[in-house]
Amino acid sequence: MHNIKWKLEGDYFEGCNCDSICPCIFKGDPDEGSCYVTVAWHIQNGKYDKVSLDGLNVVALFHTPGNMLTGPKWNAALYIDEKANKEQTDSLTTIFSGRAGGFFSAAANLIGNILGIKSVPIEFDIDGKLRKLRIKDLLELQIEGVIGADPNQEALIVNPAFSAVPGSNLVVAQSNKYAYHDHGMQWDSSGKNGFYCRFSYSP
Repeated sequence: MHNIKWKLEGDYFEGCNCDSICPCIFKGDPDEGSCYVTVAWHIQNGKYDKVSLDGLNVVALFHTPGNMLTGPKWNAALYIDEKANKEQTDSLTTIFSGRAGGFFSAAANLIGNILGIKSVPIEFDIDGKLRKLRIKDLLELQIEGVIGADPNQEALIVNPAFSAVPGSNLVVAQSNKYAYHDHGMQWDSSGKNGFYCRFSYSP
C-alpha cells in the first residue's frame, strides 16, 4: 500500500465543542473534558495512483474522551462523498483510514474505535470567511473567521503543536451552527471553536 503515489490538496475546516481557542492544538485537555470535533476536506486536486479525486468531499467526526494525544483513544466516524464512484470511494477510504501512509497513518494510531464509514451527500461551501458543511439529516456546521485588529487580515494561530494539517497556520474562527445526530450521539451548539486553512497531504 505504501508504495502507491497519492496527493490531496484543497480546503480544510473544522469545528468542535471547545471554546475559542481550542487548547487541544497545544496538547492541552479539552475544555469540557472531552472533544467532539468535525473536520472537513474539500479536495480540489487529488490523485491516488491513477484515480482522480478532484472535487470530492470527505468529513470525519472524532470524539476524544480526554486528551487527544495521551488518551483515551478516539472514536471516529468517516463520511465520504456519494458523488464518488467505487474506485474513488475505495481510494479515499484507503487514504483516510491511514493504510496509504502519510499523516493519516500517524493519526490512525490515536483512534480506538471506528464507528462507521458512510457514503452520503456532502455540501461544502466557502464564502469569504464563511465555511459551511451539511450532510442531510446528520450534520450541519458553519464557521466564520473572527475579526482581528486589521479586519482585512485573517487572525492566525502560527505554528500550532498539533493539528490535522501539520505545518499549516490555522485561521481562527467560531461556529454559527454546529449540530450533529448520528452513531448514538447528538448535540446542537454554536459560538464555539473553529479553524480553517488550505491542506496538502502525500505519503
